[in-house]
Amino acid sequence: MTVTKPLTDLEIASKAVMKPITAIAEAAKIPEEAIEQYGRYKAKLDPSKIPGSSTGKVVLVTAISPTPAGEGKSTVTVGLADALQQLNQQVMVALREPSLGPVMGIKGGATGGGYAQVLPMEDINLHFTGDLHAITTANNALAAIIDNHIHQGNSLNIDPRRILWKRVLDLNDRALRKVVIGLGGPVQGVPREDGFDITVASEIMAVFCLATSIEDLKTRLAKIVIGYTYEREPVFVKQLGVEGALTLLLKEAFKPNLVQTMEGTPSLIHGGPFANIAHGCNSIIATQTARKLADIVVTEAGFGADLGAEKFMHIKARQGGFKPDAIVIVATIRALKMHGGVPKDMLSTENIAALKMGIENLAKHVETVRTFGVEPVVALNRFVTDTEEELKAILDWAKNEGIRIARTNVWEEGGKGGIDLAKQVLEVLEQPNNFHQLYELDQSIEEKVDAIVKHVYGGEGVQFTDAAKKQIAQIKKFGWDALPICMAKTQYSLSDQPALLGRPEGFTVTVREVIPKLGAGFLVCLTGDIMTMPGLPKQPAALRMDVDQEGHAVGLF
Repeated sequence: MTVTKPLTDLEIASKAVMKPITAIAEAAKIPEEAIEQYGRYKAKLDPSKIPGSSTGKVVLVTAISPTPAGEGKSTVTVGLADALQQLNQQVMVALREPSLGPVMGIKGGATGGGYAQVLPMEDINLHFTGDLHAITTANNALAAIIDNHIHQGNSLNIDPRRILWKRVLDLNDRALRKVVIGLGGPVQGVPREDGFDITVASEIMAVFCLATSIEDLKTRLAKIVIGYTYEREPVFVKQLGVEGALTLLLKEAFKPNLVQTMEGTPSLIHGGPFANIAHGCNSIIATQTARKLADIVVTEAGFGADLGAEKFMHIKARQGGFKPDAIVIVATIRALKMHGGVPKDMLSTENIAALKMGIENLAKHVETVRTFGVEPVVALNRFVTDTEEELKAILDWAKNEGIRIARTNVWEEGGKGGIDLAKQVLEVLEQPNNFHQLYELDQSIEEKVDAIVKHVYGGEGVQFTDAAKKQIAQIKKFGWDALPICMAKTQYSLSDQPALLGRPEGFTVTVREVIPKLGAGFLVCLTGDIMTMPGLPKQPAALRMDVDQEGHAVGLF
């Protein structure tokens, strides 16, 4: 008996027949003058040439705390949009752009999977339309200008020991976390310690994703604090006079990218901040453009509801002036069993006891979403190893708790496998919600972080290191404390300790640094061992990649 090997996501994507991007744009009623084609299947849109107001409803897709077992959030996001289109809804997808760091590292691509993907998958997961390269260039141009300013006399009196601005690279490279630059004598510049972040952790990426117009982009870039003087006064980009040049480098990238799902649903993919070290949402300009063009916009936020979704509520929705009209929480039985203590190599074996323990992680994310005043829908993403008893256990739990839940099989069936989920989402969209943030901006930094830790993570409270306390005092001195919080925290646990799976209790979160990001408009609180420049795993995904004789990608995902 011959066993047929299942197709990979890349193989499925390569067999798909795409429509010309002009046909996708025409179906979405995008004016011809707003379209700038990047080849046959990609285009950029000029939002200023798209009439109307942003009135479409927003469906946010989030998930339980991620595990190596996989949850399939992007896959469900795409499949849900395709299902809504099958139900004759005017819908668009709005997703983040993948970073080459995880693509070449461990996580892989970010275009969905199976028969619920955005295309062209190969292009999107690699260089796409060059947006991340533009952000990298703008970031590093600013770094070069800072060092040149010091070399040319340092009229701003910048203290080289207190420069906050780092160079970036869109790859995982731990060797660049801490470096020394300017060696080799006076002609080479002023020696100082420096370091690299990954591009998606750059404040320019956050600014790019939170700006509402090209003018707002320039204003935000001017507000960036690059470091401090010898007198410990802040130095801003506007003092260097280069916000115009940085905006020039970003002006084309700032236009959202139009692509399509395998079923022809129009999709905007734009911006890509990580959710564990940044705010984890696609750009406001893309979301608002999609809301002009569609009645329903399906978008996602990175990792679990404790990270990307929390930041969507407190940062993106607040700055964008909209709210989530419905929220989907993606879960799998496999991942829930892992949260219940089952090792990865045993996940195919039925284990009701572990599943019930792991459900507590899902329960906390449901509770969190409800705390924001929105009633969630759980998307139970099906795997072939799920048993009927396991399915019954989670469905019975949801029924007893009054939680909406839908079996979802979009990886195998595309939009057809998300019809039940789509119908339940439509029911939620017809009902008003009581969406609200969990803290006010005029509360103290300590109170805002405490609200996140207690209400979103389920912790007992928060501790600040002495270094963080000094930074908070300085932030208050400069009047920067009335900003939302962007928690930099492990994605694997509700706590700041990656090994605490499930629903840990009685823990406190330690904030070791508080970094002002005035251009982005938030304060980053670093916890645990979170790194702004990740490293590669022992066996990076890049080892499985190649190009065939016809120039097609191999092993990309």
